[in-house]
Amino acid sequence: MALGDLMAASRFSQSTTAVSNHLEEFTENGTHVEEDGERSAHSSSSIASTNNNNANARDLTETASSSYTEMTTTTSMAYLPQTIVLCELRHDGFEDCIPAGPSDSGLVSKWRPRDRMKTGCVALVLCLNISVDPPDVIKISPCARMECWIDPFSMAPQKAIETIGRTLNQQYERWQPKARYKYSLDPTVDDVKKLCTTCRKYAKSERVLFHYNGHGVPKPTPNGEIWLFNKSYTQYIPLPISDLDSWLKTPSIYVFDCSAAGLIISAFIQLQDYSSSTSGAPTRDCILLAACEAHETLPQSAEFPADVFTSCLTTPIKMALRWFCTRSLLHESFDYSLIDRIPGRQTDRKTLLGELNWIFTAVTDTIAWNVLPHDLFQRLFRQDLLVASLFRNFLLAERIMRSANCSPISYPMLPPTHQHHMWDAWDMAAEICLSQLPTLVEDPNAEFQSCQVDLVKDGGHAYFIRFLDSVEAYPEQRAMAAFVLAVIVDGHRRGQETCIEAGLIHVCLKHLQCSSPNEAQTEPLFLQWICLCLGKLWEDFSEAQLLGLQADAPDILAPLLSEPQPEVRAAAVFALGTALDIGFDTSRDGNGDEDCDDDEKVRAEVSIIKNILSVVSDGSPLVRAEVAVALSRFAFGHNKHLKSVATSYGKPQSGSVLTSLPSFAVKGSSSGYTTPTHYMSHGSIVPSPIAPLLRVGNDSQPLVRDGRVSTSSPLATSGIMHGSPLSDDSSLHSDSGAPNDSVSNGVLHHSRRKPLDNALYSQCVLAMCNLAKDPSPRVASLGRRVLSVIGIEQVVAKSVKPAGASARLGESAASSSLVGLARSSSWFELNGGAHLPLTFRTPPVSPPRPSYLTGMRRVCSLEFRPHLINSPDSGLADPFLASAGPSGASERSFLPQSMIYNWSCGHFSKPLLTAMDDSEDIIARREEREKLALDHIVKCQHSSVSKLHNQIASWDTKFETGTKTALLQPFSPVVIASDENERIRVWNYEEATLLNSFSNHDYPDKGASKLCLVNEFDENMLLVASNDGNIRIWKDYTSKGQQKLVTAFASIQGRRPGAHGVNAVVDWQQQSGYLFSSGDISSIMAWDLDKEQLVKTISLPQDSSISALAVSQVHAGQFAAGFVDGYVRLYDIRTPEMLVTETRPHTQRVERVVGIGFQPGLEPAKIVSASQAGNIQFLDMRRAKNTYLTIDAHRGSLTALAVHRHAPLIASGSAKQLIKVFNLEGDPLGTIRYYPTFMAQKIGSVSCLTFHPYQVLLAAGAADACVSIYADEISPPR
Repeated sequence: MALGDLMAASRFSQSTTAVSNHLEEFTENGTHVEEDGERSAHSSSSIASTNNNNANARDLTETASSSYTEMTTTTSMAYLPQTIVLCELRHDGFEDCIPAGPSDSGLVSKWRPRDRMKTGCVALVLCLNISVDPPDVIKISPCARMECWIDPFSMAPQKAIETIGRTLNQQYERWQPKARYKYSLDPTVDDVKKLCTTCRKYAKSERVLFHYNGHGVPKPTPNGEIWLFNKSYTQYIPLPISDLDSWLKTPSIYVFDCSAAGLIISAFIQLQDYSSSTSGAPTRDCILLAACEAHETLPQSAEFPADVFTSCLTTPIKMALRWFCTRSLLHESFDYSLIDRIPGRQTDRKTLLGELNWIFTAVTDTIAWNVLPHDLFQRLFRQDLLVASLFRNFLLAERIMRSANCSPISYPMLPPTHQHHMWDAWDMAAEICLSQLPTLVEDPNAEFQSCQVDLVKDGGHAYFIRFLDSVEAYPEQRAMAAFVLAVIVDGHRRGQETCIEAGLIHVCLKHLQCSSPNEAQTEPLFLQWICLCLGKLWEDFSEAQLLGLQADAPDILAPLLSEPQPEVRAAAVFALGTALDIGFDTSRDGNGDEDCDDDEKVRAEVSIIKNILSVVSDGSPLVRAEVAVALSRFAFGHNKHLKSVATSYGKPQSGSVLTSLPSFAVKGSSSGYTTPTHYMSHGSIVPSPIAPLLRVGNDSQPLVRDGRVSTSSPLATSGIMHGSPLSDDSSLHSDSGAPNDSVSNGVLHHSRRKPLDNALYSQCVLAMCNLAKDPSPRVASLGRRVLSVIGIEQVVAKSVKPAGASARLGESAASSSLVGLARSSSWFELNGGAHLPLTFRTPPVSPPRPSYLTGMRRVCSLEFRPHLINSPDSGLADPFLASAGPSGASERSFLPQSMIYNWSCGHFSKPLLTAMDDSEDIIARREEREKLALDHIVKCQHSSVSKLHNQIASWDTKFETGTKTALLQPFSPVVIASDENERIRVWNYEEATLLNSFSNHDYPDKGASKLCLVNEFDENMLLVASNDGNIRIWKDYTSKGQQKLVTAFASIQGRRPGAHGVNAVVDWQQQSGYLFSSGDISSIMAWDLDKEQLVKTISLPQDSSISALAVSQVHAGQFAAGFVDGYVRLYDIRTPEMLVTETRPHTQRVERVVGIGFQPGLEPAKIVSASQAGNIQFLDMRRAKNTYLTIDAHRGSLTALAVHRHAPLIASGSAKQLIKVFNLEGDPLGTIRYYPTFMAQKIGSVSCLTFHPYQVLLAAGAADACVSIYADEISPPR
């Protein structure tokens, strides 16, 4: 079960009771939200599926009845959707290319305790009194001086203690970054009391950590009192442990770093015993760590830091390595400063520091597991992340400090562990690290010796293959076996050969095609790693690829492309892509090429590519990124044929599939130019508007000078596409497979390969173009690099920016004579590619000739600089590189690299004890919001609004094109607005402050369609729908500059022939987790955002387009659509036929429906519809006479409609600067208009209206960039 499912299930189990009780309170008070009618089997089963769990909500069709009229009302739980989407690990940092981190799919280990806890606040008290020694301490010389690895005598005393305090704070933060930290330096008793009470107040029921450093004060008293200072620092003031305990309360953990710290432990135990004997209360949840026993003094040897106990607890790796080095053979020659330069991060196991931390954790956990009782182990090492870290490090402190005749103690007491034999394993790791550290520091890219060779040599792979084939093991364990096998074969030829000999391919495929799948075969993590293991097994290994094809691997993997988990689909694409033999296997001899023409192999290759193309429009960027990587491999192997197909479009044959490709020019006249014709996808032919600018051949004059291009060049103009085919005529149109491995025209050709069908090549080029303009920036970057492989280079990918006399390559400068061409109606525009100007790249070897087509890009096809390859925004080749074809060994590094394997490995590199993800806080916040929402729902349903024209806020958005759409947040005073250029601005209307402003994307084709909130009861995200149907979802969008793209996809696929745009209409339904989209297309598409997958496609009547769309907020799967011809249709995707009923209420003047919405309440078929003609129709779609009320609100100028989710209110806007508000009986409640009087409120032509979901608030956006908020009262309740 995925983490999101676990969270949803746990939240539902805890929040359902709270909501039910809340509703019962309303019933007792006589203010019941809505009477619950008897539910039919249809509605009961479908709604129950929503309430069961997040996964079952997707299978609505299975439980739906074909009879829609039986559906009545549901319970009031429908008001509070439980579905939560887009909260998986893949949504965190994909666009930032962060593959590391654990995957949260898979089973939750049963041995992990349920009573988890976390430390919420940390109080650090340092009593150092630098330069003044306490009276009971006699120091040796030289003496330990370092505090937090800082010499306090290297700077002024005040600066030193402040630096030490900050450093200790940072050292603790590495172990618990989410806690709140406060420190007090040389404090008084009052200071400590204030600190402790503040920490307990903040932590509430969470644990508080109290760290005490008493190196500058006397030892604790026999009664266990610790010493602090008076205000003038002339006296030491004792603080009883009982006072400290009363301030911090419980749960708590104490760390005492001072001499004779055992006295404090003894005093605390006596206090505990006394409290339990007098009050009979159970033992308090308190944990203590002390540096030494009651009769001991801290080590003073200069080989230790003064705070050796604290150093062991907070910087264990550094302390352990330094201590080990002083006792090893390296101590005379080793440079101790290298320990501070260990490369990597402590939390990243793929780095040296992370690997050391992982080994240390494994060793100390093993020691604790072996010596502690089970319950104590669970409490100390599994319940609290920070406590577990401190106790692991405490074992190290015991080992190190006992070597200095000092014995750290704890409460609860632990048995001695300093001589446990597992420390030998740590010493070996430390020795290996220290011996290799000088080399690793000099060369950070060096790696530890791989375990692959040893595993294969010792036959370890056979064990894991047997385990993988065992059906008795848990799925996650078998997935781990697949992971280990994938690591063994990853880039290791001997490992690949050995695993193939052991039959790994057949073992993996057997479990993918099991006829009666059990739990193991359906476990996503298991399927994911079977695919990744196969992909690594045959990656760049032709023999394994051939075996996989002979075993029908493509057909077995193909069904996984429709799995509900995007990680499984991405892994399946990876396995299919690496099954393509593209000539990277350098181990085979030169006589093995005859297999490349084998018909069986060609058929398998065609099958692979067709399967990959089937998910080129997948809803998950993770999947589409793998599609781009797979297509790049195919493009590399079929480079010549793909480019030949693209360039031969200039000579299309009748009925050729090439009419679906962009217009690329071909060489055909003495001047080197032809005038190609644009073939539209539906068969009509129009002259190409950019034909005079298409150049073919290798005779154009290069104009690239020092990486720059003239602004007068067509290259510097947005929307222009240049073509230059291969270097000779024969290479343009030849379909022969004659061997020719030379570099022709800068493009490396593997011509020995038998060409496939031109239709397939055409589909591949079109798919590459679609990927290059993907709404996900990372996928688009990969797509541009795929086009680079076949010699097509994106010159302009972003909107036109002003430039001076020249512009750098990749930027654009507007040319007044060519601007109109970017807006011409070409094939490429009509197929959504107007913002993807392309050029073929030609080599810088041809002699220059006079030509008006200056500025032609001339670079070698596959020569890139590594920094350009790795740049997420770069799809360009390096203009300075122009040499012969790159070597085969280096070619692969220039192709886009997959990230699914490395990203998936993070699942098995996570620590045994993971952070809690703040699940308790999330549940509490959701319950609070649910209660607030229900309170407001009741008020809305029983509100008697007399007017709604009190303007409580007005915001000049400063949008140049006016406000296109707006949205009110449900639980904070925030309004979000967007203009036609898709600039998003977020405004707090109570404080009148701008919170954030950002662009939805950088493509030149702009147009906002709708804003929606996803997961509004949780950490909500902003869904932005563009006019072209592209969906982008943002998180952290209310924080300035902190917005992050969670996911992006194209919700609309294809368009009507002859249509100039999609004009997308979109709406989001939280109850079902579905996004519905349509527009000037022939269907409605339903996307499951949890699966990130297209799950339903509903065909529309011929020549009928949707102009308005609204989902039901209480009935999952139900939505209504208004059409351009005045029709209104009601749909329910739970029913087999999906179309429930239709009517044509707008017949007075047949104009498009501009607004539609469900009436508030639980009735499933009551709708409000408004047409551009100005009439508003109230419909009950269950009745024969659908329309039961008509309002003539405006005369031919209605522009917007809003229906309140719970209050009996609707509002309509007009282009004549007018807003009208009505109740559900059609009675006018108020009019908001432009008054030309002094100080009167002013609105422009109304462009959008939206109600607050739970309050009587109305936000109106106008064409003059003003957003106004209106209420029935001047100060609406928060």
